Amino acid sequence: MIYEYIIVGAGIAGSSIAHELKQHSKKILVLEKNTSIQQSASAAAGAFLSPLLGKPNEFKDLVNTALEYSVEFYKNNCPQYINNCGTTRIPSDENAQKQFQSYKPYIDFDYKEQENGYFFPIGSVVRSHKICEFLLKDIEVLYDFTVTKIEKKDAYFLINDQLLCENLILATGAYIELIGEKYFNIRPVWGQRIDIKTSSCITHNYHKNCSLSVSAKIDENTNLASIGATHHRFVLEKKTNKEDTQKLLTLAQEIYELKDIEVINEIAGARAASVDYFPMVGSLVDSQQTLLKFPYIKSGSKVPADLYVVHHNLFVLNGVGGRGFVLSPYLAKLLKEYIIDNKPLPQSIATHRLFTRWARKIKDDKNE
Repeated sequence: MIYEYIIVGAGIAGSSIAHELKQHSKKILVLEKNTSIQQSASAAAGAFLSPLLGKPNEFKDLVNTALEYSVEFYKNNCPQYINNCGTTRIPSDENAQKQFQSYKPYIDFDYKEQENGYFFPIGSVVRSHKICEFLLKDIEVLYDFTVTKIEKKDAYFLINDQLLCENLILATGAYIELIGEKYFNIRPVWGQRIDIKTSSCITHNYHKNCSLSVSAKIDENTNLASIGATHHRFVLEKKTNKEDTQKLLTLAQEIYELKDIEVINEIAGARAASVDYFPMVGSLVDSQQTLLKFPYIKSGSKVPADLYVVHHNLFVLNGVGGRGFVLSPYLAKLLKEYIIDNKPLPQSIATHRLFTRWARKIKDDKNE
């Protein structure tokens, strides 16, 4: 069988684009190297949805547009897996309080002062594993499948000498070995999330120096809540550590008095962030062929991005960082419109921006 689309990665990014394309094709296969969906960055994410604060800029606009879209997407399509309970953001110190005051004229969402902070009704949390399960419903998924080889055979991609597809989409997060383009720069941000049992009842989400979720009742005296997530720029093994668990518990206690705590789950993973923090979406620029065609790009000459040579029918959805459950449904919609309707992507998220910056830094052939 020749698939119309093969998507590598079954995290929130891969699951989202699979769901979007399902409306247009029945020949979709998702490949996942783990034994189940949502096992890496998407598993470690707290799956919190909250506004980005700050003065006007492109990244803030992107995140908040995606937030508005994604909250409605989850509520309309899988309301049982989203809790639109609101989020109270608490400034961490006096300087943070002053900073928040300076942001007030530019806040995009309704809020009110509450509990030494500011309550945003749009704040939500989703059941991350159930969301990915829903998005992949009725889609063929091949688990425990590690892609080690991709070849172009005429008009098709051949994967591991056994699978053929017309279009290949890489949604592999921090693991970019398959891409093979030097400009495609990812900085993994390692983090850990914990799930706890507590007798405390938490009525909505909180964010201060960490995020604490609304609690779900297990029985009359026990509630379940999540705390996340830590951030490490250095490379960690894919495992949890007790220091991060204790750090999260300490930070959460600064937000809310949690009683009778029992840690029941610790999850770690590497979130994928690009060098400029914007996601990377769309066609992959073929750097070698583009520089052969336009060598003067290296000297700073401008070439319209639509003239760049791309890897035909090879796409990415990557770099969603710690806001994967905010960004992915919205970005998947944009990528689907790009693939199906030839609708241009916003320049801020298209991959050509990173290629252009990289090409202009090349000094000699050794760096190519």
